[in-house]
Amino acid sequence: MGKLIIPQRRGKGGLVYRSPSHRHLGEMKLVPPGTYKVEDIVHAPGRNSPVLILEGQNGKKINQIAFNGAFKGQAIESSDSAPADIGNTLTLGSIPDGSYIHNIESKPGDGGKFCRTAGSSALLVSHGEKVAVRLPSGKIKQFHPQCRATVGFVAGSGSKDIPVLKAGRNVHYLQSKAKRPYTVRGVAMNAVNHPHGGGNHQHVGRPSTVGRGTPPGRKVGRLSPKRRKS
Repeated sequence: MGKLIIPQRRGKGGLVYRSPSHRHLGEMKLVPPGTYKVEDIVHAPGRNSPVLILEGQNGKKINQIAFNGAFKGQAIESSDSAPADIGNTLTLGSIPDGSYIHNIESKPGDGGKFCRTAGSSALLVSHGEKVAVRLPSGKIKQFHPQCRATVGFVAGSGSKDIPVLKAGRNVHYLQSKAKRPYTVRGVAMNAVNHPHGGGNHQHVGRPSTVGRGTPPGRKVGRLSPKRRKS
């Protein structure tokens, strides 16, 4: 009997494909309204960017994705009345045009979904009934004015410039992010391991595009293009 193909194993969520949650610091959402002080800047496994340990006025500690330029003892604010300074969290309707922002909410109150990786930021383009934001991909997306975001860039922009030097370090680095350090082509496998495997020479042997309704064991290769509305 054939083995599970890689997409099935990844979807099943075994230990190889699961990020070790016990090493993570927890959810990184936008902080509630209030004034905070940066108590510490720590490394977070599974993230390229560092993490800020913030202390609120009530003494409660909370985590936040670090912004570029953060330092211990810095005071940051989360409110609409706060100035649009680097590190402060405001609603998009309160941030002026031309500002660089990160950790943007998709819907008001979801805690931040866009531009959370190290070194990333988005540009706030214009205000209107919706707020236009240019994402790192170049796409301009419309957001609700009550969605919140943090002003500035995400810290850790040089994390991918660090030399790996050896294969084992790359394996451990990607395992903490639930990514495979290497991939094997389907045509290089045996027929029992992959629909593209087998044969006297390496070839796919069938159409390389599959429909979206294809069963999991056959859903490999390139997906058929999305049906467009007329």
